Amino acid sequence: MVLHIIQTYNMDFLPLQTEEELSKIKDAEGYSIIFKHNTTCPISKGVKSRLEQEGDKLASAPVYIVDLIANRAISDTVAEEFNVEHQSPQLLVIKDGTCTYNEALYAITVEDTAAAIAG
Repeated sequence: MVLHIIQTYNMDFLPLQTEEELSKIKDAEGYSIIFKHNTTCPISKGVKSRLEQEGDKLASAPVYIVDLIANRAISDTVAEEFNVEHQSPQLLVIKDGTCTYNEALYAITVEDTAAAIAG
């Protein structure tokens, strides 16, 4: 007997690669989420997987992903623009251009992120 495992994802990540894209996030009204992802880190891969699987809990906030290996400069700019210490993996909730929530490593959860968006 062959067992097929089907994995479904409830989240689409939008790439964040340029300062122009970052400016659009800062200028946007409402909530946005930035996930800084290290593609070689097992912790980051696990967090990304949980975000993908439970992304429907994050309301309608767009979720941007920064590949830290390919785009370290934009990751540094995110840290500077939102006045947060760079960490990896890291998740920021942005509301009306201001970082209102910031978490890193194992502390990143979909539940806490959803709560930060809900107020």
